[in-house]
Amino acid sequence: MSLNIPISEFRMSLGTKNRQIQTAELCKHHLREKNAPKAPLVEEFIEEIEGMGKERNIASWGQFADVRGNDEEMLKRVDQAFADWLNPDFK
Repeated sequence: MSLNIPISEFRMSLGTKNRQIQTAELCKHHLREKNAPKAPLVEEFIEEIEGMGKERNIASWGQFADVRGNDEEMLKRVDQAFADWLNPDFK
């Protein structure tokens, strides 16, 4: 079975997947560390963002990514989304 994918595109797809994984792990680690006393709520929020089982999609964390690659800005967005999720009527 041949995939007929140019090697340059194949490498790009691996790079994209790695960035998605890094973004997801950074966001989840940040939330878990910053909100340790609210661990069950953090896990519920994480499940809501990326889904579960076959529907799980780590690329969903990309919605918080900053175009310039600024992790600090991305984590601010994650914090704000978590705060909004905790207090939906407070927006």
